[in-house]
Amino acid sequence: MPRKPVRHRRLMKYQPLTFSPFARQVARVASSCMSNRQMQGPDLPKKSQPNSAGNGSRKNTLKVKNEHSESSDEEEFDGTVQADFAFFDPKPDDFHGVKTLLQTYLDDIEWDLSGFVDLILEQTTVGTVVKIEDDEDNGIFALATALNLGRYKDHKCLMEVKEFLLKVSQEKDVIDDLRSLLGKEAESVGLLVSQRVMNLPPQLLPPLYDALFDEVSWATEDEPTEELRNFFRFKFYIIVSKVYKHKNAHQKKGTSASDEEIIYIKPEDEIFHELSSWSFEFSLHAQQLATHELRDYRQMGLVMAVKADKPAFRQQLKSS
Repeated sequence: MPRKPVRHRRLMKYQPLTFSPFARQVARVASSCMSNRQMQGPDLPKKSQPNSAGNGSRKNTLKVKNEHSESSDEEEFDGTVQADFAFFDPKPDDFHGVKTLLQTYLDDIEWDLSGFVDLILEQTTVGTVVKIEDDEDNGIFALATALNLGRYKDHKCLMEVKEFLLKVSQEKDVIDDLRSLLGKEAESVGLLVSQRVMNLPPQLLPPLYDALFDEVSWATEDEPTEELRNFFRFKFYIIVSKVYKHKNAHQKKGTSASDEEIIYIKPEDEIFHELSSWSFEFSLHAQQLATHELRDYRQMGLVMAVKADKPAFRQQLKSS
């Protein structure tokens, strides 16, 4: 057996981070919505308090400065706050935080989200959650994983994901390809799930995706049986995400020269979109509160199919 690469205990340091005024406004809205969901959401399993032995397997730690949304009246605040983010393998105590992150993953439909979260947390071979080191609340700030659609095809949550994607696909030129990836080719298709709070520092993205794709590669060698190893030999990834699209995007003279047709909420989605074999957009029923800068845009769902052998993604993400 090949030697498994050492992947824990990596320490990376980054320069302090600040946000533009536009990003600050989006971050405040996102942070407010996240806090409200956590406070008003349905009853979920109680989280255990983190400790050195029970906070999961640490993969690496990153020191960054993040934008703070409030300032004190008593002292001047420079707009940044120090935060040590750590990468961990998912574990059962992460249920509440992961479920909160994925609350609108399939728009506003009722589906087996709890079962979906359980699958993510049970698959510790591939998957990463991001937390603040030694945070007493044990909050989840980001998640990245990939689930084999064939392996979990009989689980209710994955059946509902497939049903949802087929329902919202209105483009005839991609529906056959979508059906194929969800059906006869499902054994080689990974549902790439990446979700995070809006104001997560972008410096975390390259190591987060490096961790994901490295773990997929390692799993094809390190899993104990050939069947399990094959589950991670992906040929395609399906990605379900969201973007902001200009309301007049389909009109020739509908947008000004300064307006982008699409604003990517997650910067890596622009890279995925460029590399995708096909994609389609769909309307969302659950619309987020928009800032003044986004008054001419509406949030749309975006589904992309990306070949798994696309090393350009990691290169472009690091240089973006």
